[in-house]
Amino acid sequence: MVTFGGIFCVVILAVMLPCLDVALGQSTDPSEVDALGAIKGSLLDPMNNLENWNRGDPCTSNWTGVFCHIINDALHVTELQLFKRNLSGTLAPEVSLLSQLKTLDFMWNNLTGSIPKEIGNITTLKLILLNGNQLSGFLPDEIGNLQNLNRLQIDQNQILGPIPKSFANLRHVKHLHMNNNSLSGKIPSELWRIPLLLHLLVDNNNLSGPLPTELAKAPALKIFQADNNNFSGSSIPATYSNIKTLLKLSLRNCNLQGAIPDLSAISELGYLDLSWNKLTGPIPTNQLASNITTLDLSHNMLNGTVPLNFSGLPNLQLLSVENNRLDGAVPSEIWNDIVLTGNRSLVLDFQNNSLKTIPAAFNPPQNVTVMLYGNPVCGNSSGAPIDSLCQPQSVNQQTSRQQQDSSLICSPCPSDKNYEYNPSSPIPCFCAVPLGVGIRLKSPGITDFNPYEGAFGDSTTSLLKLYIYQLHVEHYIWEVGPRLNMHLKLFPSNTSLFNMSEVVRLQHVLAGWEITLPDIFGPYELLNFTLGSYVDGISK
Repeated sequence: MVTFGGIFCVVILAVMLPCLDVALGQSTDPSEVDALGAIKGSLLDPMNNLENWNRGDPCTSNWTGVFCHIINDALHVTELQLFKRNLSGTLAPEVSLLSQLKTLDFMWNNLTGSIPKEIGNITTLKLILLNGNQLSGFLPDEIGNLQNLNRLQIDQNQILGPIPKSFANLRHVKHLHMNNNSLSGKIPSELWRIPLLLHLLVDNNNLSGPLPTELAKAPALKIFQADNNNFSGSSIPATYSNIKTLLKLSLRNCNLQGAIPDLSAISELGYLDLSWNKLTGPIPTNQLASNITTLDLSHNMLNGTVPLNFSGLPNLQLLSVENNRLDGAVPSEIWNDIVLTGNRSLVLDFQNNSLKTIPAAFNPPQNVTVMLYGNPVCGNSSGAPIDSLCQPQSVNQQTSRQQQDSSLICSPCPSDKNYEYNPSSPIPCFCAVPLGVGIRLKSPGITDFNPYEGAFGDSTTSLLKLYIYQLHVEHYIWEVGPRLNMHLKLFPSNTSLFNMSEVVRLQHVLAGWEITLPDIFGPYELLNFTLGSYVDGISK
């Protein structure tokens, strides 16, 4: 046990236990003790992670994952953080007796059954984090009662049925992450009334019906991702051009029909994916926002020529119009306003269209990949350089990266405490014990992370109140979504070990979503927080 000030902290089993304000002689509200007993009774705990839940008082004895605070001169449970504890069983309805609960975190366990409707009685809730389980059943309407809710994460479960219209009453919610379930029915048009909604992620469900035109009235919406649903016969509402705050619109493989509306009025739009639909007609010719990094219109039935408005987009990383019916000439100036130096690159995928001619002076820069396979121009011309552009290719924007070890020749670090070299340390060959952090960017606004790695490091360390050299991006890999899975290492600052209060702070900030990454990176989810040697309290 580590003591600092009036706060007690315990670390066991690779997850940080609560720091709590405890006055001598106080005890936890009896109804909440009973509630925790019922919660444990409905869970299966094969690793005995909750074995101390029958020892003493929940708050004063530091029960695993139980955070408490003094409210109105009484001790109450305010956070239940049971992230990645290998728990199964069900979530007991008695959780509603935790009347002061702000965080309900069962991420990355194996819970089954349905979400109890009684959760709607916990009016203090700010975070509901149930993603990465095996929950089923319908979403309870009662969740719409939670006026203080900031984030609802129920993605990667097996939840059925419609999205409740009552969610429109969530006046403080910013994040609705409901992707990768079996939700069905229409997206409620009422959701536009949510005044603070930033991210609506409903991809990989069974949603159908027309896309709600009313969503264009959403006052704060930045990301709308609804890939891999079946909006059969529906078109993309022209009103979506009025969503002035929209940064990312992703409607891949949704069985959409009709024309692409003119989205040039969305001044902040940085990512547009309308691929694998049944869209027809020409590509709109008005200039898109200069923020655009990714423009994927592939696998549709678009016709006409490749418009000139694709030029003059300084941040463009990927333009894909593969597998359409475009004809005319291969455009030659798309890269003119892009600074393609260092790790910046651009992929232009024109494969399998009807492009017939190519400019005489066609000389893309070295960092530009042009794909022309499956166009008549490949048969109409011969010889270099066009032959090299006419080979079948696939888009591969650095799908993964494993960081190489430092080239410094250093003596081995001590082996007893998981020491290793920090590749970014200002002190060469300095041994320290890092914390491991696994995160996933759930809806990034980029296709290639490489040129944005520096900005990610700057913003992340600033938000975590660390120096830039304390963060090491060990490796990353693009996953289906696309989502970016990253493993980070956090090193102490020019000392061998973090003190325990700093470990507590970092874990709490990351697990409690107390930081917000810049919009270009979108929302993140915490996959793991690995204490390593710190689990034994060696830094106290």
